Amino acid sequence: MTVASDAPILFFDSGVGGLSILAPARIALPTAPIVYAADSAGFPYGTKSEAEIAARVPALLGRLVERYRPRLAVIACNTASTIALQHVRAALDIPVAGTVPAIKPAALQSKSRVFGVLGTDATVRQPYVDRLAAEHGADCTVLRHGSAALVQLAEAKLRGEPLDPAVARDALAGLLDQPGGDRMDTVVLACTHFPLVEAELAAAAPRPLAFLHGGEGIARRIAWLTQGQDWPASPSLGTAVFTRLDEGIERLRPALAGYGLDRLEAL
Repeated sequence: MTVASDAPILFFDSGVGGLSILAPARIALPTAPIVYAADSAGFPYGTKSEAEIAARVPALLGRLVERYRPRLAVIACNTASTIALQHVRAALDIPVAGTVPAIKPAALQSKSRVFGVLGTDATVRQPYVDRLAAEHGADCTVLRHGSAALVQLAEAKLRGEPLDPAVARDALAGLLDQPGGDRMDTVVLACTHFPLVEAELAAAAPRPLAFLHGGEGIARRIAWLTQGQDWPASPSLGTAVFTRLDEGIERLRPALAGYGLDRLEAL
């Protein structure tokens, strides 16, 4: 199938977390047209039920694909990917890339054989995470913790608001205070929001920890899925689309512009 050179890549998340996936993808494909979609009306996903997410995400992506005609959709959200990826693939007639926790690289890297998975409540309880841990980290102790407050911290950071250092400290304590936490050397950032506050997490850590996330791996996957396709000769302005526009979204404008997203639209 021939793909028009101006057909965009669609990135989808509940909020701004997917920007941590967009950034390495832009480096890999610098002239790719971009549409970044955030379900601000449904945010946050991490505290929603599986049934809500499984119903909401495919319906929204269907509307987005109809409007923007992308060549590829990227679910740049661990919660939505672990729950709704198969539903979305069944509903759409374009390739769909998901975002999964970087458990395999953590298991390969951890020297102490104890690593943490820091995500949303919805992600860390998924059977998908159980399977990844069993497949790649069978000889490891895998600690898990869900933090809704850390998601809000990332959103606040991109709005330029002052940040409470206790939020990052408490999120890490949720892993470190578990049995075996004193030996943990690696933390999987299993929510795309969390790489945006990696500096805050590192500053809050009582000792050096390695933080891993899947951004570069997803960028390679996007490049592979679109290999041989035509792209524009030069970069264009990207579009950020929100399911609800409000004052908080307006305060994101400077941060969005830093990611090449200069147009704001409502779905």
